[in-house]
Amino acid sequence: MSGSQTKNAALTTALAFHYQVLIGLDKCFSLEDDQSVWFEKDGDVSLISPDAFESIQTEAKDYSAPLTDHHENLWKTLKNWLSPAFSHAQYGVLVLHTTQAFGANTRLKHWNLINAEQRLQVLKDIFAERTEDQMNAEKPSDIVKLQKAVMKADEVLLKNVLIKVTLFTEADNAQELEKQILSRPIGIPMNNLKSYLHGLIGFVYAQATQQSWSIKHQEFKAKCEELTALLCKKEFTFPIFSGYEASEREVELHQVRPFVQKITEIEHHEMIPDAVGNWLELQNSLIEQLDEYPLYREKTITYQNQLVKKYKLAYSSAILEATDSIISSKLLYNRTIGEQPLNMGNDIPPLEYKNGLIHDAMDDEERELKWRVER
Repeated sequence: MSGSQTKNAALTTALAFHYQVLIGLDKCFSLEDDQSVWFEKDGDVSLISPDAFESIQTEAKDYSAPLTDHHENLWKTLKNWLSPAFSHAQYGVLVLHTTQAFGANTRLKHWNLINAEQRLQVLKDIFAERTEDQMNAEKPSDIVKLQKAVMKADEVLLKNVLIKVTLFTEADNAQELEKQILSRPIGIPMNNLKSYLHGLIGFVYAQATQQSWSIKHQEFKAKCEELTALLCKKEFTFPIFSGYEASEREVELHQVRPFVQKITEIEHHEMIPDAVGNWLELQNSLIEQLDEYPLYREKTITYQNQLVKKYKLAYSSAILEATDSIISSKLLYNRTIGEQPLNMGNDIPPLEYKNGLIHDAMDDEERELKWRVER
């Protein structure tokens, strides 16, 4: 198979539709009581309010080419809004929402600042540029057909539509829209934001039925609250430690590590698979892409220092009580490894986490820790 890009319109269509969904999702954040966002109702995205004057119909276009006098995005959108199938009376505002910038010489630049009469005159001036050959061609271009359809519309209807039209140019593209949506939630860790976005997008798609596709204010609010509760900053929790026992291969691989050598030194060989397993689990937990990784790392360093202080006291006591070096060393090891973990705030860490930290400290030669008890 070739690694080249898919050569059909399906991907382009899917991306355009996804852009439309992101625009609708962004509008959901501004919904008020009794308002809703609809997809594919009268076009791309509709914000429906009990007051028609506050209702907004939006056509979404993600294009890089500039919006010029003869660009099809404007004329095709106007044609759709002039169609008998579209009731403009349901909306107070009609928006052409496009990533395009105005072309350098377009007459459309001041569109949003002029009245219906002036807008109509702009369209007439643009249309007047068409030559007889273009107008009377046996197979006129698509843009000419669109312009002819718009300009032959009833002038009263045309003015009524034009006065509602807003050209929203240089709009955010899909990536920028996602960033804007992700800037809205408060209290959700950065690494959870993508999950929040995906949860909302999945929710939007799930509302589509054979009859309609709409998002009501209360439904959207409830979903945001649900995702926030799920993904927000909670009290710190530990990764899962399963009490992994290292394989013979793993023991062999790590037998030269200082912490293993120190267990070998006291002839406590049967304890090595568990020790290597605890140490490996700790190392793996520290390299996982955890949402709370910085906090986990910080708490782990602090907790390990507490364990080392406690161990040094226990080692000092073991020296005072020592009779036989090996026996005393094994007893010290057993007591230390079998001891319940110190509390960390309101949590009791997993036993394997505590033991992994002890073995990790033993592995740090600068700490000068050992199991062997010697007077």
